[in-house]
Amino acid sequence: MKLVLSLCLLTSIAFAAETPAQKKPAEAAKKPAAAPKKVYPKNPTPTAANVKYGPHERNVFDFWQAKSDKPTPLLFYIHGGGWMAGDKAGISVEPYLKEGISVVSINYRYISQAQEVVPPVKAPLHDAARALQLVRSKAGEWNIDKARIGASGGSAGACSSLWLAFHPDLADAKSEDPIARESTRLWCAAVNGAQTTLDPQQMKEWTPNSKYGGHAFLTKAEGNDFAAFLKAREKILPWIAEYSPYALVTSDDPPIYMNYGPPPALGQEQKDPTHTANFGVKLQEHCKANGVACDLYYSGVTGVPASSTEYLIKKLKEVK
Repeated sequence: MKLVLSLCLLTSIAFAAETPAQKKPAEAAKKPAAAPKKVYPKNPTPTAANVKYGPHERNVFDFWQAKSDKPTPLLFYIHGGGWMAGDKAGISVEPYLKEGISVVSINYRYISQAQEVVPPVKAPLHDAARALQLVRSKAGEWNIDKARIGASGGSAGACSSLWLAFHPDLADAKSEDPIARESTRLWCAAVNGAQTTLDPQQMKEWTPNSKYGGHAFLTKAEGNDFAAFLKAREKILPWIAEYSPYALVTSDDPPIYMNYGPPPALGQEQKDPTHTANFGVKLQEHCKANGVACDLYYSGVTGVPASSTEYLIKKLKEVK
């Protein structure tokens, strides 16, 4: 009997040794790590939150009023995110409020929410213009200096800010809508990582590995990668003339400031072609040729403000 039991035990041990251990479900298929949650700056409670300026759910902005006995300058902030993501919570308002500068930060329709708009980029850009007009209509109530409004933002928000800075005034003096009669012109603009052109040919000449911008003019259904963008250039030239900041520069435009990271390398592929300083160099050349003041900062540059915040505070408060 003992012999039989011993043989059974040895057989069990041998079978167990030859059978691979079964993986636990968690080991067999580990889930990819969740993307880190976006952390926004901690700001004081807005003076007016989610002010509606249009019919869409994202046509809202927050307003922070600086303490002052006289009308204050105002920072008009447009968040980035490729016109496809981002939120008005992305701005830190305290540095401006401490300097007596009020702040508005807007949301706008994403391009993905405006595929019926022609071209799609018209939605976020005209949303920004309408929000600016509503802000100006509140100047008396909110103690704002209508003239001293400076726009800022990063990436797509930067491109939108430059579009406002260079575009002819969209005010309609004959409109029955008093908000539409307000100006869309700016005192200045200071931006970070801006795309300064929406012309794919210019992009490719300046930075050969450019990949951004097709979604501004082409719908997802049409195919809006960079190759399709470049192929469609002749057809979309009128839109480039209307919506590309570079194409809109004229001698009566306000001063601007641009901030980038690594130095430019024109005609060379870039690690981050969507936010390369190549954009800044070419727009600065164009601005200077048209008599428009344009400061440009990137790593290694001296003699100009090292941040858009520094520039805006100085420019919005300067005596003129």
